Amino acid sequence: MPSRKLDEYERKRTFERSPEPRGTGDRGARASGPASQGVDSGSVARGRPKRRRFVIHEHRARRLHWDLRLEHEGVAVSWALPRGVPDDPKRNRLAVHTEHHPLEYLDFEGEIPRGEYGAGTMRIWDRGTYDAEKFRDDEVILTFHGRRMKGRYALFRTRGDDWMIHRMDPPRGDRRDPMPERIEPMLATLVTDVPGDESAWAYEIKWDGVRAIAYCEAGRVRLQSRNLKDISAQWPEVRKLGEELGHRTAVLDGEICGFDEEGKPSFQRLQRRMHVKSASAIRRLAREIPATYVIFDLLYLDGRDLMGLPYAERRERLEELSLDGPAWQVPRNHRGDGRELLALTRERGLEGIVAKRLDSPYLPGKRGRAWLKIKNVHEQELVIGGWLPGQGRRESTLGALLVGYYDGGQLRYAGRVGTGFTEETLRMLLERLRPLEASDSPFAGRQPPREAVFVKPELVAQIGFSEWTQARTLRAPRFLGLREDKDPKDVVLEAPER
Repeated sequence: MPSRKLDEYERKRTFERSPEPRGTGDRGARASGPASQGVDSGSVARGRPKRRRFVIHEHRARRLHWDLRLEHEGVAVSWALPRGVPDDPKRNRLAVHTEHHPLEYLDFEGEIPRGEYGAGTMRIWDRGTYDAEKFRDDEVILTFHGRRMKGRYALFRTRGDDWMIHRMDPPRGDRRDPMPERIEPMLATLVTDVPGDESAWAYEIKWDGVRAIAYCEAGRVRLQSRNLKDISAQWPEVRKLGEELGHRTAVLDGEICGFDEEGKPSFQRLQRRMHVKSASAIRRLAREIPATYVIFDLLYLDGRDLMGLPYAERRERLEELSLDGPAWQVPRNHRGDGRELLALTRERGLEGIVAKRLDSPYLPGKRGRAWLKIKNVHEQELVIGGWLPGQGRRESTLGALLVGYYDGGQLRYAGRVGTGFTEETLRMLLERLRPLEASDSPFAGRQPPREAVFVKPELVAQIGFSEWTQARTLRAPRFLGLREDKDPKDVVLEAPER
């Protein structure tokens, strides 16, 4: 017995539980791919194709995706678009052909119950009409007339139910900027005090975490570290930000933070998560030590590169997105009153503040005076060039790290760091350092003690300390954690400017 167009749709659903329409469309006609015999060839030949309806649903199921449905021969012919609708003719996207839906689905919105096929929220993202130039079993060419979906598109089969959707004409209106793929974060210069003209600046808390650029597109998020490494897998809770942005494309700048019991950001708290590779361990630690993506800049939005705009305008556009979720937030910034905010952070034991000129563009990879940081505590990233064996109760393990900074292309010794370690940290450090052991010292000039075990200078540590001595040696240093997001060659002595 020949199959009917809506048989598969009805077989997958329990209409007593699901609010989806059963439909009164054509159930008796044969189904063959997306269409039976194509578009009415006579109407196409006369150049006056019949205009039909379409809908695109935003489907928040197990994974966010979009469903394109086209009115055709009594049913809604359907494709799932895992990455949404392409707006650039140079970038095709996957379209998975699914079962035909009844025409009533063109107006359907609702919540499909848990346990049912396609469980999740179904909302209309766009709808309108389309003209069909071609509607064959392996290729469909259409012009859409919707509020969001406008223009000429082709859908073509690649294999089985896998198709591609391709935009054939460029978007109307102003030109679109390509979405950037690799942005080095803009950096702040360390200074001793708040700028004199406070009204020309905005002030933010300096977050003690992992700097990350988030590339958000079609419900998905890719996180990139300061040294351009993909760190998406490490932070699964942050990646859910993509679902909040939905079909919007955005590039965000921010800091991944772990907050302690008092609500203060703690870089050390993130250490247990930063070096884990196992997917199951990452999921477990995401529950035990949840992270929050603190967003403070917007670099790209919906086809527009915003980096050339003043910081004040970028910030306004960021706040308009209203991003506030379980693992992301946009904290307040303060225009003027920098000294007041600095005093407040000092009171609460926070690292300090960052001052940003209201008129400053975003300068990728640059450290200038458009962004300034004022710290309450002394911290410095330093390169590990060796270690000293422990003594007493730490005789069988690491006693101190030997650290330095680059000056004129040479690694200069800055002292030993012997505190701030837990037993777990000591084991982790030795596991990372032993494969890097070297026979020669990486330090130029002044050298560490004779019993030093030297290593290739490939690891960067975050070190807290009380002050620098006149000989450029750390006083009262303590280990805070490893920095996977920093290239050792970029580590220089960070002396505050006035």
